[in-house]
Amino acid sequence: MTDSRPRRIARAVLALAYLIAGFAHLRSPGGFIAITPSWVPYPATVVALTGIAEIAGATGLMIPPLRRAAGMGLALYALCVWPANFNHAINDIALGGVHLGRWYHGPRLTLQPILIWWALWASGTIDWPFPRRR
Repeated sequence: MTDSRPRRIARAVLALAYLIAGFAHLRSPGGFIAITPSWVPYPATVVALTGIAEIAGATGLMIPPLRRAAGMGLALYALCVWPANFNHAINDIALGGVHLGRWYHGPRLTLQPILIWWALWASGTIDWPFPRRR
């Protein structure tokens, strides 16, 4: 698989986003705990672990021998936290007293599969939908 300039940029942007999100999970977990579905045990611990997972994934994306594993891990991570996003939307959970509404939740829920694809593509795990260069 080619490591094109667009893929390198996508990888750096994704790593930065996950690094920021990971530290946010650790620094200010309240909002993340609030949107965690009730069936998730030990939500504070889970939120802390997700922050650590995001930081580890972001770091792994930037280390070539770990890149593919990090991409697969972040894709799986994005899939696993999707229920929290649905919980946030369906139950209209206010964060900081603010109800975000469908204009936030609609795009947020719709873009989650793109975030999954992005982790896989940026890590070089997949090339789809771009043809391989030879």
